[in-house]
Amino acid sequence: MMRSVTGRLMLLDTASLYFRAYFGVPDSVRAPDGSPVNAVRGLLDFIDRLVKDHHPDDLVACMDADWRPAWRVELIPSYKAHRVAEVRPSGPDEEEVPDTLSPQVPVIEAVLDAVGIARVGVPAYEADDVIGTFTARARGPVDIVTGDRDLYQLVDDARGVRVLYPLKGVGTLQITDEAVLREKYGVDGAGYADLALLRGDPSDGLPGVPGVGEKTAAKLLAEFGDLAGILAAVDDPKARLTPTQRKRLTEAHPYLAVAPKVVRVADDVPLPEVDTALPRTPRDPDAVRELAARWGLGGSLERLLTTLAR
Repeated sequence: MMRSVTGRLMLLDTASLYFRAYFGVPDSVRAPDGSPVNAVRGLLDFIDRLVKDHHPDDLVACMDADWRPAWRVELIPSYKAHRVAEVRPSGPDEEEVPDTLSPQVPVIEAVLDAVGIARVGVPAYEADDVIGTFTARARGPVDIVTGDRDLYQLVDDARGVRVLYPLKGVGTLQITDEAVLREKYGVDGAGYADLALLRGDPSDGLPGVPGVGEKTAAKLLAEFGDLAGILAAVDDPKARLTPTQRKRLTEAHPYLAVAPKVVRVADDVPLPEVDTALPRTPRDPDAVRELAARWGLGGSLERLLTTLAR
């Protein structure tokens, strides 16, 4: 549930952004006790710039309540397997995260909560799924801010859905619409998920179809429309597939049968009731002051609060 959002909604792929902030801001940026706060301050600076430059009416920091959902792993066991630091019999596996980043995540969450920026994560779902569901329910334009190209699948010019993709650190954004996708990949937003599952993605443990890279996948989609059209062509001896392509796609059929559910973001996540309106004043001023002093957030937090108050 969420209030009716008709203005510009900005959705943050929060983990993607604080990872980029962590690697983009020197770890010499520290709290008074010497703890690194480079990811915290980098993320706050990034949110400040996003609000200044793009003027959202509503803002949600979407979180990974489960970065590797069991229902995806059950379909493709290799899904993100190489990023598992510790297998947990009950609850989500622990993700491999730099030692000095992990302690900053609770600080980020506490600061967002104190400022009043909506923060949403849903058990058994990734942030991508939360973003997909907010996007499906929004009645106005949507800006998705992420360093993860998987979310290109949500780009939709007709609905005003675009992806703001950081090209260098968090300072330069690529405004990704369907024209950009067609130029770079030969597909529109709706076709990007099929392109991604065909070519595979080693960073997510998705094998793809052996021998089918990005260009071949784009050509197949241009010829046959979508994954369903490609699979129908495999069964049609008159379809214009090379013998090698037909063989590879046939052999990959078990993977192709389950990959769409893994690769496509969910749009039916049970969202909690949340006020997504951009906060003009801090939700908890006392907590903001305490966090600013404890973690030495200084100018980063002050700039964000000033921008939100405008």
